[in-house]
Amino acid sequence: MKRFSILIIVCAVVSSVAAQKESGDVRRGNSAYNKEKYVDAEVNYRKGLEKNAKSFSGTFNLGNALYRQEKYAEAVEQFQAAASLAGTDKGRMAAAYHNIGNSLLQSGEFAKSIDAYKQALRNNPNDNDTRYNLVYAQQMLKQQQNKNQNKNKNQQQEKQQQKEEQQQDKNKQDQQQQQQKQQQQQSAMSKERAEEILKALEQDERDTQDKVKEAQAQQAKRYRVDKDW
Repeated sequence: MKRFSILIIVCAVVSSVAAQKESGDVRRGNSAYNKEKYVDAEVNYRKGLEKNAKSFSGTFNLGNALYRQEKYAEAVEQFQAAASLAGTDKGRMAAAYHNIGNSLLQSGEFAKSIDAYKQALRNNPNDNDTRYNLVYAQQMLKQQQNKNQNKNKNQQQEKQQQKEEQQQDKNKQDQQQQQQKQQQQQSAMSKERAEEILKALEQDERDTQDKVKEAQAQQAKRYRVDKDW
């Protein structure tokens, strides 16, 4: 229902403008437009504007043809040009700004579309369709702002989570490095201890051998003494 309200305004304005006396190119453009042949309509409107660049009808209806092709940025330019050609005609001015609002709304530029609708209502305060579209644009802007706020909030939460995860990773790395250091120290101590034990065993072995040699020497001495007897 919202989309129908936005689009039907464009059609109604085209029908009103098309009734005015214009060049054959503009009339052919109107005929193509009403048959929904928007590319053909665009071609004919441009031909008409080459002959009369100050034609409000040709300029305005070219904007409608572009709008129907979803060329919203180009449509805005044509509607703005039409507004500058409207002079003191408040009806034309209101129609131009209404369709500027429609084009901006379709482009997702809700704040700018709101300004355009307000400008249209200044020229035609009784246009309920413009008022409806204004309320719709305001709702869409609010949703967009809420979405952006939630997006920013989520981004902040993600950044905080990433920061916490990075800190956890750092703590884990520090812990691993500390464990490796302790293991290295323990390994070094174990090596030193093993060397001490080995030296002690070697010393014991030497002491034992010395005792054996001493005992053998004593026996040999006794043996020699006995033989002398």
